[in-house]
Amino acid sequence: MLEIKGLFKKYQEATRDILIFQDLNINFAPETKNIFLGSSGSGKSTFLNLISGLDSPNAGEILFANEDICQYNDQLKTLYRRKHIGFIFQFFNLLPTLSVRENILLALELNEINNRENQDYVFSLLDKVGLLDRLDSMPETLSGGQQQRVAIVRALAHKPKLIIADEPTGNLDTETAQTIISLIENLVQETKATLMIATHDEKLLNIADNVFKIENKGLTKL
Repeated sequence: MLEIKGLFKKYQEATRDILIFQDLNINFAPETKNIFLGSSGSGKSTFLNLISGLDSPNAGEILFANEDICQYNDQLKTLYRRKHIGFIFQFFNLLPTLSVRENILLALELNEINNRENQDYVFSLLDKVGLLDRLDSMPETLSGGQQQRVAIVRALAHKPKLIIADEPTGNLDTETAQTIISLIENLVQETKATLMIATHDEKLLNIADNVFKIENKGLTKL
């Protein structure tokens, strides 16, 4: 589903170049759970940004369903993310002026699929995470764990093929983090999405099909 060919990525810092990836080649099978480890600054978030089209490589191809997203213009990249990707962030990124209902239906609105069938599907997900009774609550009234549950439902609302999670448990206590890990595993498996997680949290390794370490300007499978 996702194939990377000859990828190079560097940043310029003052007068020198910082090389993050050099001639990276790798395939990811559909419906797999992939975990990416690495020290701070190693390139975990950069990798997620590249495969989501939020950043561009200096060279190489990123093929999603056999299409090179590196060749997309900004509009096509936005449509690619909107239709095919669900994002889960460390700090939840719920819109504070929208209720839980409005936050999770936003993905349906953006994809122009906000019909009764899809609403029922989203509400069934919210029921599974134990928050159906908080539909009209504002994010600020929810705990961190509850906000992350809403964010997971929002990420899955439009039935994306690819779920990208950047430190999804990084802002949660240990007990809540374990609950969130189980929810991510169960819901992603149920929806048959491919999961890509960048994390420092070793507890997430228990749900992985593949674990990679970002080092030496590439990915090493552990």
